[in-house]
Amino acid sequence: MTIALPVGWVLRASTVGFAVGCRVLQPSTPHFGDLVKVSLPDGMNIFGLIYDVQVRDDPAVRQLILAGELEPEAILDQRENRLVPIELSVLIVGYQREGQSLEQGLPPQPPISLDSLALCDDAEIRTFTEQLDYLRLVLNALQIPSDELLIANLRRAAAIRSPETRRQFLLEAGRELARLLSFDLVRLEGILRRIKP
Repeated sequence: MTIALPVGWVLRASTVGFAVGCRVLQPSTPHFGDLVKVSLPDGMNIFGLIYDVQVRDDPAVRQLILAGELEPEAILDQRENRLVPIELSVLIVGYQREGQSLEQGLPPQPPISLDSLALCDDAEIRTFTEQLDYLRLVLNALQIPSDELLIANLRRAAAIRSPETRRQFLLEAGRELARLLSFDLVRLEGILRRIKP
């Protein structure tokens, strides 16, 4: 197993989620719906789904805008060479103690400031999404775009599977969603329509 390089560091955390700061959006930086993890010093891994990516206010950008004419070179320099503050918001969906099985649910404690965040690799995503208990956590999360988050996450989890197993995975996810959303058929239909193989 390869060691994942950190893409950001925890700024603040609670039992249900945490915020991570990173410098710039690069191809290795996680995107909306991606499964990520924070490894704690005691060996526990906390897994989460990115539900928001924000480009924070930057005084240098304000100065460039106020100057009026934005040259392409100045924009490129700002994006590639300056500190562009990016904040990722993560919903916690599981954890794993060292040497134990993966639990889909809230961990006994959140990460702390400056714990590093890494993007989960394909094998970790497949292992995590073999169970679908985390879907309830996402559906019940308040004040986040939970339907969009599930759609993005399930599409990503299906895409990394082989063509032979992709359809079966999406069918199982659809069955679990139907069980969880049997009281809200309009919402269920909206999600299923967008994840169908």
